[in-house]
Amino acid sequence: MLHPQARALLDFIEARGIPPTHTLSPADARAFYRERRAATQPLPAEVAEVRDLAADGPHGPIPVRIYRPLASGAGPLPVLVYYHGGGWVIGDLDTHDVLCRELANDAGCAVVAVDYRMGPEHRFPAAVDDVLAATRWVLREAAALGVDASRMAVGGDSAGGNLAAVVAIAARDSADLPLVFQLLIYPATDMRRGHPSHQTNGQGYLLTRDTMTYFHDHYITDGKHDLDWRASPLLHGDLSRLPPALVLTAGYDPLRDEGLAYAEALTAAGNSANYVCFERQIHGFVTMGKMLDEANTAVALCATELRRAFAAAKPQA
Repeated sequence: MLHPQARALLDFIEARGIPPTHTLSPADARAFYRERRAATQPLPAEVAEVRDLAADGPHGPIPVRIYRPLASGAGPLPVLVYYHGGGWVIGDLDTHDVLCRELANDAGCAVVAVDYRMGPEHRFPAAVDDVLAATRWVLREAAALGVDASRMAVGGDSAGGNLAAVVAIAARDSADLPLVFQLLIYPATDMRRGHPSHQTNGQGYLLTRDTMTYFHDHYITDGKHDLDWRASPLLHGDLSRLPPALVLTAGYDPLRDEGLAYAEALTAAGNSANYVCFERQIHGFVTMGKMLDEANTAVALCATELRRAFAAAKPQA
């Protein structure tokens, strides 16, 4: 069943008359996304340090925000490079600030959040170009940032999960960006949007088919791009030799089945991939810990798996 807290959240959104994303201009949709986070997100946790910097990229500077956890200890920290969700159209460093703070503290790592370019102003593959450039920048600047380049993970939610999967594949192919883990939170992996959960969960659970079409059409210029692995990593012909992964989905999410399909494809290709579905939850729940208890459980799980991956990658004394 749908979790009662998730049902109450959906009822709250309806009672407040919050307009569906697909009825808004991108500018208004971004503003609504930023404003509504106060109702659903916990208060931001204290961390040891937060810095806003800029990474170099092919389309110009890329804003990044670096978090160091309270229990930093001595020496360089393992690092998670995180790409926010929002359908490649909405979301920014502020909408995912709370989550990045939680992951930093709970996983005991630095987090570098990337404010990549989005549609419709910057169409596919601009977001891919930015996240790859920002991740390579973290590698180059590791010493200055106080992070351990040999213990680097990538992660993201929804569109950000898509981008994390793409970065992991590109890093393997270029062999110049060592990654030890990929954290994929309800990732979009197939732009064709044809999996059964798109029908069964496509209406009534916050992320709808109309909203997915809105996001797709603001990001993708040409339908043939749906078949490009940089948009649909599930369609890559070779998913072997990729970093260990945690793929997390929600039972009432249109993206549930393509997340499961990606986890299964990773495993079939010989990778280590754990799959966890929060059966009673909706898309986007992980950032909603103020109203959804299972969001906090999910964040703790993500942090535990990050800690495990970083510990496995640490050189033995």
